[in-house]
Amino acid sequence: MKIADVRVIVTCPGRNFVTLKIVTDDGVHGVGDATLNGRELAVAAYLRDHVAPALIGRDASRIEDTWQYLYKGAYWRRGPVTMTAIAAVDTALWDILGKVAGLPVYKLLGGRSREGVTVYGHANAATTDEVLAEVARYVDLGYRAVRVQTGVPGLASTYGVSGDKMFYEPADAALPTENVWSTEKYLAHVPTVFARVRDEFGPTVKLLHDVHHRLTPIEAARLGKSLEPYALTWIEDPVPAELQEGFRLIRQHTTTPIAVGEVFNTVWDCETLIREQLIDYIRATVVHAGGITHLRRIFDLAALHHVRSGSHGATDLSPVCMAAALHLDLAIPNFGLQEYMRHTPETDAVFPHGYHYDGGYLHPAETPGLGVDIDEELAARYPYRPAQLPVNRLEDGTVHSW
Repeated sequence: MKIADVRVIVTCPGRNFVTLKIVTDDGVHGVGDATLNGRELAVAAYLRDHVAPALIGRDASRIEDTWQYLYKGAYWRRGPVTMTAIAAVDTALWDILGKVAGLPVYKLLGGRSREGVTVYGHANAATTDEVLAEVARYVDLGYRAVRVQTGVPGLASTYGVSGDKMFYEPADAALPTENVWSTEKYLAHVPTVFARVRDEFGPTVKLLHDVHHRLTPIEAARLGKSLEPYALTWIEDPVPAELQEGFRLIRQHTTTPIAVGEVFNTVWDCETLIREQLIDYIRATVVHAGGITHLRRIFDLAALHHVRSGSHGATDLSPVCMAAALHLDLAIPNFGLQEYMRHTPETDAVFPHGYHYDGGYLHPAETPGLGVDIDEELAARYPYRPAQLPVNRLEDGTVHSW
């Protein structure tokens, strides 16, 4: 079962996606997500110019060997472009292996550890009253967990809040838009929002909040402490994670759980955070952390240290990545939550898939492989459109995190 053809497909059915399609000499094909939001063409070029030629003629069943070949064979290791490209290859090979074995991928990973994958949705709105209505909508849809984001009084716009609720896409312009940020206004406002949400919806709904890397460790500690009365399931990305030691300070001051990792690419990005139990949920994802093979390694390390999974699942991850994530979520012993932002009908049409939502859970397809594909003819009708993520500035003009 040799690799005979490797195709890189770039399409924009509402937002940009990069998909790798690998075809074997006996006609079996697999797909992998290679989307890196705002830097899609960098991964597409890496795959097309450097990876695809090296795959032709390789045994498609040698998934681990291929992963090591692509990782160790490139002198310039790691980084989001390289690891996203490796992830696409790895995911496509798992898809092929499942089809050849006649099994859904989760059965190749050891079978079910649970009946369904608990997902959370995004309730976001400009005001507290509006966000209460959004939380109610998700609760009515059966969600057991909801991420809550609101605008901040006194700020014109806030990353994570948009008018388009179910299909939010933050990459909104060919050149980055700029937002103005105030930590002081944010820290004063957020606790008042969660006080009202808890009062309205009671103690059983899991509540989450994304900080988007915008605080220092002591500011994050203050936020976590102020939110303790409202029993959040986690605060996400409280600080930029390049300085992992900063999480020790947060831990010293609050018991609010911490989730981090959607921008991580390898196990080495989170080794200290996991081994020292400085976080509670690791949010690395299939497409940006080296595929199913490497993300499983991250989750296995996490399982040894009482850290659960909480994989990223925004709209910049295609249905191919979501399908792969669900198979892994279903199999691992330390699953926590899975982010689930629904795709637009246009995206769903380009990527026909068998996973489905039911009463707060997502379920992967039971068909062989990942249970997802790409309609290449339809994809070709949606050409690439430049779009980048916004940039934040403080009120004095200093460039800040998201």
